[in-house]
Amino acid sequence: MQDKSMWNEFMRLAKNSTFLFQRDFLEYHSDRFEDYSLLVLKNEKLVGLLPANISKNTLYSHQGLTYGGLVLTKKTKLKEAVAIFNSVLRFLSSEGIEKLQLKLSPKIYHKLPSDEMDYLLFIANATLIRTDILSVIDTQNAIKIASNRIEGVKKAQKFDLKIVEGHDFEPFWDEILIPNLALRHDALPVHSKDEISQLASNFPKHIIQFNVFNDGKIVGGATIFETENVAHVQYISANEDKQKFGTLDFLFEYLINKRFKQKRYFDFGTSNENAGKNVNEGLLYWKECFGARSIAQQFHEVETSNYKKLESIFI
Repeated sequence: MQDKSMWNEFMRLAKNSTFLFQRDFLEYHSDRFEDYSLLVLKNEKLVGLLPANISKNTLYSHQGLTYGGLVLTKKTKLKEAVAIFNSVLRFLSSEGIEKLQLKLSPKIYHKLPSDEMDYLLFIANATLIRTDILSVIDTQNAIKIASNRIEGVKKAQKFDLKIVEGHDFEPFWDEILIPNLALRHDALPVHSKDEISQLASNFPKHIIQFNVFNDGKIVGGATIFETENVAHVQYISANEDKQKFGTLDFLFEYLINKRFKQKRYFDFGTSNENAGKNVNEGLLYWKECFGARSIAQQFHEVETSNYKKLESIFI
């Protein structure tokens, strides 16, 4: 319990953390991943954290999270970051864990400049193993929404669609999301209905459901994960009448131009498939019509024995 309290307080004040790194979020899927999160201390003071899970001889910046990596304080300077990452790799190597895979947090989620890991992975001779493309709107430099999306908004207004904000996930999960994923991808949502409801009860200000109704019947919706700088689209789906009603155009024009207008970034997430090697062109086109443009999220793998390469940086 003491470690959990220390962890959460550190995450609250760190320069490159979000609520996803809090223990009450990490632990919801403890049955799927073997947690191996690390706390780095200097003179008994916590100076760094790594949300992580382990599989065989590889440690992963937690596979249950959209992003991750080494978490540092606002006061951490480069020299200390080097020492922290060195200690992580050295410890893992001593434990017989040969590789570390890091899924870096996109820079839009940083509260302050925090690119230390980009540099240190280069020094440690890490291998770039995957890159995804995220579609992001910079609200301070917004691009006008395309006319075809505005036509969708007009359709929705004609049908008098209504948007309801809250924490009622059941109709969206049961009537829209689960049937669509089963039909199109033979898959289930990453979060079950009970899991997303529990997470939202733990983080009600950060996890919000927006449902769209036509004559009292749900026709679509989106689940938003809200952090300090970013409104991130976690789930989005609509029924077969989405073109007729303009359901998603209506919803996202509202989310971007009204509900989350004050956020610095609006993150539609990735349109990648096949481990980053392909892009769903139709989905990407739809996001870009709202003014979203591409940023990269990179995945690296580093040999833990390469901690020695971090010991001769400064001259």
